[in-house]
Amino acid sequence: MTDRASAGIAVQGAGAIPAADFTPAYRNYALMVLMFAYTANYVDRQILAILMQPIKLELGLSDTQLGFLSGLTFAIFYATLGVPIAMWADRSNRRNIISWALTIFSGMTVVCGFVTSFAQLALARIGVGIGEAGASPPAHSMISDMFPPEKRASALGIYSLGINLGILIGFLVGGWITQWYGWRAAFMVVGAPGLIIAALVRFTLKEPRRGQADGLTSQGAAAAPRIGEVFSLLWSQKSFRHISFGAALAAIGGYAGVNWLPAFLARSFAMSSGEIGTSLALIIGFAGGAGTFLTGYLADRYGKRDIRWNVWVVAIVGAFCFPFSVAMYLSGDKVMALAFFVYPAFAGAAYVAPALAMTQALVTVRMRAQASAVLFLILNLIGMGLGPQLAGVLSDLYNPAYGDESLRYSLLTISVVWLWAALHFVLAARTLKEDIERARQHGLK
Repeated sequence: MTDRASAGIAVQGAGAIPAADFTPAYRNYALMVLMFAYTANYVDRQILAILMQPIKLELGLSDTQLGFLSGLTFAIFYATLGVPIAMWADRSNRRNIISWALTIFSGMTVVCGFVTSFAQLALARIGVGIGEAGASPPAHSMISDMFPPEKRASALGIYSLGINLGILIGFLVGGWITQWYGWRAAFMVVGAPGLIIAALVRFTLKEPRRGQADGLTSQGAAAAPRIGEVFSLLWSQKSFRHISFGAALAAIGGYAGVNWLPAFLARSFAMSSGEIGTSLALIIGFAGGAGTFLTGYLADRYGKRDIRWNVWVVAIVGAFCFPFSVAMYLSGDKVMALAFFVYPAFAGAAYVAPALAMTQALVTVRMRAQASAVLFLILNLIGMGLGPQLAGVLSDLYNPAYGDESLRYSLLTISVVWLWAALHFVLAARTLKEDIERARQHGLK
């Protein structure tokens, strides 16, 4: 046995629990706790969206600066630090990493409530991004080791409901707390619960053995590969390139919309923060949650017949976002605008679970956390980084011509990315089967 393999076994055995100890009830409990952790992640990430208009007025910021705070400031650190943290997760205890990540980003969200300038808020948001970088890749890896391949997209779909629940809570609580007590109090109120969830993760979850859900032991015992090997394997596969760019483009549309919709509704329809928060919370929380779960479920169901349905479902659901988004942004009535928003909310995060499930299928079991981090690096640098920033820049550019309506036309311009994203998911289907087989053969070497 090589030193490399021996080292891998040492890491694998340290605190890892065998499959026999993972009953269906425990797996479901663990999935719920991880989903709550992801919910806290999204509450703290998206709370800024409902607060941008009052922050703009109090701190005297431009839309470009607001886009920077909600986009690049957060995304650069969130995306880039996700890779080294994922490398750590593929070699160490993933549960503990998630617990520390929750503690950091929740604490930094509370700090956001004490800032007095653009620079201070930017630094606090960087802190949130650093903490959140350590939450998702280890969770994706744990879920993939607890649920077999035929149930994985559904499990990741349930986990991804944290996106919709987080936005629901962030908008609902943030909207009314802001209206009653101000935007500073909103940061403090939503940041604190993450500390409780961090304790739940640390003291009630167990670290699963790697590869157990796939019936593998030798790969689980092998030493984790370097990030260069993971990236090389992924990038050599045409399906992953299309999946990652399709997800990134969809994220541009999703993050631009969800970050700027509250400001759009306030400026174009004079809605209050409480009214905006309630409306968007209900639509994104329920319609968005249904879309996120249903897409993962359909991908698993039809994927049993043909694995390519994992990307075909996303392409179909995503393409219809374009006409509904156009109708929403051109609407002159707030009720109609919100009614048209129901479908984009339904489809906004639909790509997440299937894209994650296919990325996990395109690597070996010891690459899973790093593979998720690579996907999120591309998705978040382009989607989260450019989406809100591009909307803010276009809004400032359009302002001389459209005044307070400039944000409407900025978001309308960005809507075209939904068609572009759907095209990439269609193209991913062409080589998906062959690429998954290549990854399987790679793992057997």
